[in-house]
Amino acid sequence: MIARISGVVIEKIEKSVIVDVNGVGYEVWISDLDYERVPINDEVIFHVHHHISEQSQKLFGFLSLASKRLFELLISVNGVGPRAGLAILSLGESEEVRNAIANADVKFISTASGVGKKSAERAIIDLQDKVGVPSAKTSSARKVDSAKLPKVKDDAVDALIALGYSLNDAVDALVGIDETLDLNERVRLALKGGKSVF
Repeated sequence: MIARISGVVIEKIEKSVIVDVNGVGYEVWISDLDYERVPINDEVIFHVHHHISEQSQKLFGFLSLASKRLFELLISVNGVGPRAGLAILSLGESEEVRNAIANADVKFISTASGVGKKSAERAIIDLQDKVGVPSAKTSSARKVDSAKLPKVKDDAVDALIALGYSLNDAVDALVGIDETLDLNERVRLALKGGKSVF
């Protein structure tokens, strides 16, 4: 199974990019947000979910490990396929989407292309206990106006996931740790007081 791709983006197609890895071009399907961020001829690293079905094999890529983990949780929900999972992640940063699930924001999730109210409700019911507690920096804002939420990305969550934490445990380990501290200090404090992965 392919878990990571590092190469140069040589072409952008609708909803996907072609990544050249030593002369071999891999088509990687990505969210709208990542599509906007990735310029042609730049070297990128995608965390990849290799999806195999009876009809085809596809690579779904993510610039952050937290986004990949959230995508894999989303597609574990009955009725939410890879395209719907990408559509949900196209609504905002992974932290914003995670908070929407944690806060049971059906309206926000159901605005994703191809995702109806029933699928959104099912995703929230299935995943609420798997995504961790809402982040203070977005949960209060969402109740006021989801359109005005900041676009946030928590690199500390990615770092903890890379060390073996689940998305839920990574989020929980960072609760109460000052978000203004630098990345290394936040991770150090999370490892000191967070949940063990062993």
